[in-house]
Amino acid sequence: MVFKRRDRRPVLKAVREFLWPRGGWGRAAQYVQHRLHRLPDPPHRIARGIFAGVFTTFTPFYGLHFVIAALIAWIMRGNILAALLSTFFGNPLTYVPIGVAAMTTGHWLLGNKGRPPAIDGHHSGLVEKFVKAGQDLWDNLVASFTGAEVDWADLSIFYDQVFFPYMIGGILPGIIAGTVAYYVSLPLITAYKNRRKGLIKAKLAALKKKKEAESKPD
Repeated sequence: MVFKRRDRRPVLKAVREFLWPRGGWGRAAQYVQHRLHRLPDPPHRIARGIFAGVFTTFTPFYGLHFVIAALIAWIMRGNILAALLSTFFGNPLTYVPIGVAAMTTGHWLLGNKGRPPAIDGHHSGLVEKFVKAGQDLWDNLVASFTGAEVDWADLSIFYDQVFFPYMIGGILPGIIAGTVAYYVSLPLITAYKNRRKGLIKAKLAALKKKKEAESKPD
């Protein structure tokens, strides 16, 4: 196949490169920034796509971020590819602070007093709730074939203490982060494209001048 890797990466290497890409996250961010600048679309459409991608990273719909970002960009008439690239704002280095900000805001908006139980760092912390919810899904899927007793208790706790607060609480910080990304990226992309247009015009003018000089009789 054309797009199939010739050398299959070991699982551990693939996981390691997901958590820390070759060259580090700084180089990966520079690559994404370079691709965003070179997209063939007006700066305001690219900036809208960036807003959509950054906002999406504050939602708890992991595995669907590409789909959600593309849908939001389409509704906003933004650049869909810019939205997809901007979802890399959410990565292993940023997901923890994003999750903490979203759930803290969500529990505050929902009127839950005290420290959110999903991020209290104790036995029933965030990671454990994710694991138990996944185990509930698996056990109940198996139960549908074996006739065993179905129990949704852990998944219900996960929804009440993690997913719903995350979903509600991610809206406000997502809008703030997306808006900041929009207003920061818009002038940068505009300046980049204007500079690139100037360079192209200068090259064309130089080629035209050279052609005219060659066409003149000696």
